Amino acid sequence: MDESSLEARIARMEDLEAIKQLKARYCEICDDDHNPDRIVTLFTEDGIWEGEGIGKAEGHAAIRELFTGFQKAMSFTMHMVTNPIIEIHGDRATGSWYIILPSTFRKGNQARWQAGRYEEDYVKVDGAWKIKHLRVVEPTMSAKYETGWAAK
Repeated sequence: MDESSLEARIARMEDLEAIKQLKARYCEICDDDHNPDRIVTLFTEDGIWEGEGIGKAEGHAAIRELFTGFQKAMSFTMHMVTNPIIEIHGDRATGSWYIILPSTFRKGNQARWQAGRYEEDYVKVDGAWKIKHLRVVEPTMSAKYETGWAAK
């Protein structure tokens, strides 16, 4: 094995880990009351957040506004993502993640379990990975705790 091959393999592993850390930071910020000022630091200037049945926000100002709305709607979330499939293509990458999301909503103090998938595009900006386009797809489950799966 020559050094260039080893260097390329190490660079790929570092990129994979950096993207996993980016996603972990995304989840942590969402669970920090959907902090609108922190969340935009993870997106490119022209980044897009898009969710089926939720809406689409393009650019930092729109993403900040969307997350301000999430703050008003939700009192608790715990984003758990699993099963990452990440493909690196130079300074661009794609990722797919399953999400399991227990949450509570302020209106009616509702508890809800949600499950689905994230599909994401990433780009490396000044040596750091950023989210270019985040899509919440296939919301496979959304059940109210009180009247759904946990009802007696």
